[in-house]
Order: sequence, then C-alpha cells, then structure tokens
Amino acid sequence: MDLQEIRRIVELMNEHGLTHFDLSKKDFHLKLKKGADLDEISNLLSKLPSGAPQAAPAALPQAAASADAGPVAPAAEGAEITSPMVGTFYRKPAPDAPDFVEVGTTVSEGQTLCIIEAMKVMNEIKAERSGTICALVAEDANPVQFGDVLFRIK
Repeated sequence: MDLQEIRRIVELMNEHGLTHFDLSKKDFHLKLKKGADLDEISNLLSKLPSGAPQAAPAALPQAAASADAGPVAPAAEGAEITSPMVGTFYRKPAPDAPDFVEVGTTVSEGQTLCIIEAMKVMNEIKAERSGTICALVAEDANPVQFGDVLFRIK
C-alpha cells in the first residue's frame, strides 16, 4: 500500500465522519484512529481522587454521551461477530440472491456470513466459530465501522 492509498483512506474517513479504520492483508496491517480516545479518557477519569470534581457527561465526546443515553437494554444473547473493517455491509452476494444467513441458521467455522465492500473490493466475512445465528444486527446495504456488531451467534 502506498502513501496515496493511505491519504485516500484518510479522506474517506473525513468525508464520512469515521473515527476508526482497520485493514489487514497478508503482510500488511493498517489501523487508523482519530478523535478522542474514549478508553484513555475513561482511564484518566478513574485515576482522579474521589474528592475531585468529576467531568460532566456533556464534557465527554458525543460518542460517550450517546452510549449512556436511553433506557438500559437487557444483555444481548450470544457472542458478537463484529466488523473487521470500515465499509458497506451486504447480507447477500447479489441483489437477487438469498441472504448468506438468517436467524436460526447453523454455521460452521469458515462459512461466509456476509460481504463488506471497502474501496470497491468485496470482502467476504467468514464465521470464526461454529454455532447458530441468533440475531442479525447490521442493516443490509448500510455503512459499518470497525468493531460494529454484525451478528450474534450462540
């Protein structure tokens, strides 16, 4: 990968408001991250003495505030299958083809679950373990970021 390709990735991140990008090839791994590091902020806040004033939730980046908003959802069932990259999520190999998997589909390790299109390349996402799909989380033909939950498997 050359510098022009990396610059194009950064431009796409800015254009689409993305904060994480992770790309792995045979002998190459690129991980880009921009903006406030929420883990680092959390770590610093936990080290403050208990008598020190705590930062108001509004002072934290919007992503942290939105994570705490709304009613608490019950714990989701099954292990998460997350996106290994930024791109557009597709449940089927072609518009007129059936979905790769549905809720209740039993999958084996290495079976294709979906496709993520990144930079005009269709990347097959394969199951890392065997099990049964118990939830379809990502929406078909919508953008996903690195780490977004695509499916749940048990």
